[in-house]
Amino acid sequence: MGAETHQGGAPTEIHRKHESGKVEDVGDLFEGYDEPRSGRLKDSFDEVIGPGGIARPGYTEVVAALSHLDPDDLSGRATRLARAFMDQGVTFDLDGEERPFPLDVVPRILTPSEWTTVAEGVAQRVRALEAFLEDVYTNGRILDDGIVPYEVVVSSPSYLRAVHGFNPPNRVRIHVAGIDVVRDEAGEFRVLEDNLRCPSGVSYVLANRAAMARVLPELFWGQPIRTVSDYPARLVQALRLAAPRGVADPTVVVLTPGVYNSAFYEHALLARLMGIHLVEGRDLVCHGTEVFLRTTEGEIPVHVIYRRVDDDYIDPLQFRPQSLVGCPGLLNAARAGRVTVANAVGNGIADDKLIYAYVPEMIRYYLDEDPILGNIETFQLLDSEQRARALAHRRELVFKLVDGSGGKGLVFGPFATDDELDEVCAKIERSPRSWVAQRLVALSTSPTWVDHRMARRHVDLRPFAVNDGEKVWVLPGGLTRVALQEGGLVVNSSQGGGSKDTWVVVGPRQLAPTTYAEGDSSSTGVPMDVGPLADTDMGREQQQQQQQQPPGNRYVVQQ
Repeated sequence: MGAETHQGGAPTEIHRKHESGKVEDVGDLFEGYDEPRSGRLKDSFDEVIGPGGIARPGYTEVVAALSHLDPDDLSGRATRLARAFMDQGVTFDLDGEERPFPLDVVPRILTPSEWTTVAEGVAQRVRALEAFLEDVYTNGRILDDGIVPYEVVVSSPSYLRAVHGFNPPNRVRIHVAGIDVVRDEAGEFRVLEDNLRCPSGVSYVLANRAAMARVLPELFWGQPIRTVSDYPARLVQALRLAAPRGVADPTVVVLTPGVYNSAFYEHALLARLMGIHLVEGRDLVCHGTEVFLRTTEGEIPVHVIYRRVDDDYIDPLQFRPQSLVGCPGLLNAARAGRVTVANAVGNGIADDKLIYAYVPEMIRYYLDEDPILGNIETFQLLDSEQRARALAHRRELVFKLVDGSGGKGLVFGPFATDDELDEVCAKIERSPRSWVAQRLVALSTSPTWVDHRMARRHVDLRPFAVNDGEKVWVLPGGLTRVALQEGGLVVNSSQGGGSKDTWVVVGPRQLAPTTYAEGDSSSTGVPMDVGPLADTDMGREQQQQQQQQPPGNRYVVQQ
């Protein structure tokens, strides 16, 4: 299509294609996108394009808006996004180089029915895991009843005996959850893993929405999109409700490892949006079982600590004695009920990838419900028969460390060398509790602007849930992460991944949308002078932290 089609009014040909929902010939942007695919791409469910090159529900208007941009224009918008993120510090470290966090120009859209499935499934899972954590650290009924084997729990590297018998004030251990959800080859949503310690990435959600509204406002016109700006208010309310008994007006703080941690931008952003103190371990002091914040006007009591410090580093009296980023005596204060730590210390047992295999049964056991979101088929390598089958089919599976994070330590059978597979098999035979094997899912794909063209790239979704003790609320949309390498299945930014703005559109029976001026901070909930984190391994970064110690556009969103 020539350049003249982008001047003046939209040509008749484009209108006709949009009315039919066709995308295969819209401008030059989708040229070749619907050509026959090879490898794992041919098995993947595409989020945007259905059979026959027809845009799926929710995407027709976005495809229409994109059609008025030629490739040079869209590449220019992508460059503006990257420049804005670099200027605002929305960067991550990749191979020692500071880079802007890649935000794709094409949003991911979830229809009302799709979002209902995801949100209800995530909330259900959080309730079951909350019940499991309370049970496993107190009565252990699920162990006595044989639903989860005793040896599976006590052998987990994340099971902390130091918090056994501890009950938080409002019985909430999972104040914030990040549940990674993928779509399999049939288009079914499935849970890939659970993140219940210090789930990161929500600042990407906030910053992505603000940046997209500024750089590509035309995509938002007429779109009834649910807002993401409620998250800070929901989170601080849940934290206040978690205060120790008898505290009417609690002091809440965000505990960060410090400025050298790659997640520091997120810590600073959330503290500012919630209107609470951002503190480091050295800013806190324990007197007996009371925790205080040192200020220029003296010490003030602290009642709730939203910690972004890993378990091993949070209290040097209980865990790593060399830790400089925690607060000595903090765990004793929490056990005495004088301060609440959110998320609770010890939640890592529920992140264990072997425990993951038992979550569907936990849902049935604790909630008497069938799981809304299924698991990925998982081999429990402690079982000799399952281990033998997994190793016999090593070329078809992906092997994961049970306490791995950040996309590190994964071994993909189809892509690994013989030596790499032999090595991981030997490790599994020596320590089968340390590994699980899973079916390699061809993650769903979404159009992604790469190298001046629209290409299929694999994506996942991390919805964020906030639990206030009465209800589990799920942030509409969450963080869509995208593997930028062709055929890549690792979406973590620490491994070179990017993200997409994630929209949840509302149905026709919802309340009328509210229109905001783009400069109005209430439309996005986040100023663009604080950016989010790079998603990297928490423990490694906190070790490094110790070593380094000394106007005009308008769009529509749905309320």
